[in-house]
Amino acid sequence: MSLLAIDLGGTKLASALFSPAGDLLLRESVPTAGQSGRKVGALIAERASALRSRADAGGDAVTAIGVAVPGIYRAASGTVWAPNIADWDDYPLLEELTAGVGQNLPVRIDSDRAASVLGESWRGAAAGSRNAIFVAVGTGIGVGLLVDGNVLHGHGDIAGAIGWLAVRQPYRPEYEACGCLEHHAAGPGLVKVARAKLAADPRYVGPLRGGTDDPSTPTAAQLFSLYDTGDPIATAVVDDAVSLWGMMTANLVSLFNPEIIVFGGGIFGPATRFLDRIREEATRWAQPISMGQVTLTSSTLGGDAGLYGAAQLAWRVARGA
Repeated sequence: MSLLAIDLGGTKLASALFSPAGDLLLRESVPTAGQSGRKVGALIAERASALRSRADAGGDAVTAIGVAVPGIYRAASGTVWAPNIADWDDYPLLEELTAGVGQNLPVRIDSDRAASVLGESWRGAAAGSRNAIFVAVGTGIGVGLLVDGNVLHGHGDIAGAIGWLAVRQPYRPEYEACGCLEHHAAGPGLVKVARAKLAADPRYVGPLRGGTDDPSTPTAAQLFSLYDTGDPIATAVVDDAVSLWGMMTANLVSLFNPEIIVFGGGIFGPATRFLDRIREEATRWAQPISMGQVTLTSSTLGGDAGLYGAAQLAWRVARGA
């Protein structure tokens, strides 16, 4: 038997077949950029049906489907809110997928944050852990929480939206859109902070100055690259982010007492080299016994963490868990 896994991202749809032991049997990816609403839903159903047919033809029937989505999955209604997909404010994905693949095949959907921590605790950096946190720092900041072997969802399936952690005073109106931590320490946040520092320091004449008239620059990648040269603005921006990631880590450790925290997303990446400094900062703030017990590491599954997690969702629903 095989497990069918689907990981929906902002620009692509990855799908795969896995063995129950977590071996990747077949993987494919198709772009989703520019598509919205029912076109994306129909694409998911079509790829699920196609992979199921391939598994059947090979004599390795699919027993369940797991799907990771970039947003909030509302389990009570089977609907998805995905801010980066137009017309997915309350999209009936479970209904559409079930209709496409048949009522007899169990389907489980969850957020990409939840899927990522399941993937890492199954076949990744947190393998075997029952209390693990996956921190995704990219366009936004969110965490998947595994507590005593179960994903923590919260009252409205929104647990893990730590971009809204309050880590700085005073409150600023720009925090309303994405939260305090995310405003300062997600990928776009680093860029916003850098541009503000450029505007406030007319004496700066370094390489970042050339991008002030272009809203797409500087990029987070440029900031990390210039950090290595000692550029004063890049250094200030990255050092501040490291401090905030340390405070974030301390809060997570004190709240959840995890065995391991796995850092992933596009920023980790280049920020992985700062894990020792993040730990040093977190140690100043966190509950000391919990901090002494936790491991901080980077993702070993990278961009496939959600895909492996979707397979684990399928495995769990196939077993009735």
